[in-house]
Amino acid sequence: MTVEAARAVADAVLYEGYLLYPYRASAAKNRSRWQFGVLGPPAAASPAFAEDPRMAMRCLLSPAVRPGSVTIYLRFLQLQARQVLDADCRPVPSLRCADETILTWDEAVEHELTFGVGLAAATSDFPVLIPGGVDEEPLGDDGLIVRRRWELTARVQVVVEPDGDLRRLTVAVTNAHPDAVTSKEEATRHSLLGAHLLLEAHDATFVSMQDPPAFAAGAAARCQQERCWPVLAGSETLLLGAPIILYDNPAVAAQSPGALFDATEIDEILTLRVMTMTDEEKAEARATDPRARAIVDRCDTLSPGELQQLHGTRLDDSPWWDPAADSPRRDSADSGTDPPWWDPATDEPGPDSVLVNGVRVGKGSLVRVHPNRRADAQDLFFAGQVARVTAVVSDVDGGTHVALVLVDDPAADLHDWYGRYFYFAPDELEPLEEA
Repeated sequence: MTVEAARAVADAVLYEGYLLYPYRASAAKNRSRWQFGVLGPPAAASPAFAEDPRMAMRCLLSPAVRPGSVTIYLRFLQLQARQVLDADCRPVPSLRCADETILTWDEAVEHELTFGVGLAAATSDFPVLIPGGVDEEPLGDDGLIVRRRWELTARVQVVVEPDGDLRRLTVAVTNAHPDAVTSKEEATRHSLLGAHLLLEAHDATFVSMQDPPAFAAGAAARCQQERCWPVLAGSETLLLGAPIILYDNPAVAAQSPGALFDATEIDEILTLRVMTMTDEEKAEARATDPRARAIVDRCDTLSPGELQQLHGTRLDDSPWWDPAADSPRRDSADSGTDPPWWDPATDEPGPDSVLVNGVRVGKGSLVRVHPNRRADAQDLFFAGQVARVTAVVSDVDGGTHVALVLVDDPAADLHDWYGRYFYFAPDELEPLEEA
């Protein structure tokens, strides 16, 4: 993967949470913005609710024969306040101009700064200064748009240290705004928003911090992260330091037609919800932000084929199902003798029963529930409860699940009637019948 390809993922991080469905300025959840990667001014009074001013990422590199180097890309957004003025130059919340509504709103400007460091043990310090500014956009005789930005100051500190045969690289970014701030609005104006790092190694390779090789496990355990988590970005020479936790080698799904910004929500669900918005709601979303306008316009013009692509995909190219036969595909080596693992007539994949502690458990069996597999709050409410088994099912990965209804649930018969079951693994159940 190239740096340009890695930037596509980094852009998704940069704008994650930028604007949330329903993408309207009047929506309550869009009145408190900039959810991820915010580095606030250090001298903020408590009423300002500023974020921590610092983030730091530590990673490991394996140098080649000769000393290598790393290019560091610091990427973030700078707040840009868009104020609408009427024909008399008075600030107004909105303005109607040429059949289009323009709202007063906070936008953002992208920044990417580049720093280079060698992998010889050393400490480097880079100052960051992003100037403020004011731009004006006349609206004919109707009014004026004024866009204002405030100065940002920060510091990037890079430390290279040996750790056995590896190099430990620490990159810390700190907001260095010198003045005290007393309001949340002022703090946001002087914050780095969506801040993250993209690193490219030269004559060296990065070690996975999520799944380090055995020889690097100890060194990886000594790397402490501060609001910034490193993952490989599609290559051993590229690393993404993100303010959200990702897996190694994240990628933008090929089926996704464009960004939706909404905190990693499912594209299909958000797209369908945008399509169900009223014309008035869509008009307000379009007036809120140019990126919101692009989302609404894209969702309104998706073809049936593009929409179908969002419904899901199998990553394994070998089909398990033959549409022509309308039944699961058998391997040619089976000569048609093995029964399919799924019978469409019953629509209940899986065995009729499962062995739990030497007891055969199947439909109608009584069990006591002991949630233990990453149980959520609802599962924990069932701890110690007696339940009746309604089915034993299998998923496409070969896992077995037991469908239950609680015996003491007054709505148990209703749940059973329309098929609303709770699913638990066999090792979470205690049979209440003799073997």
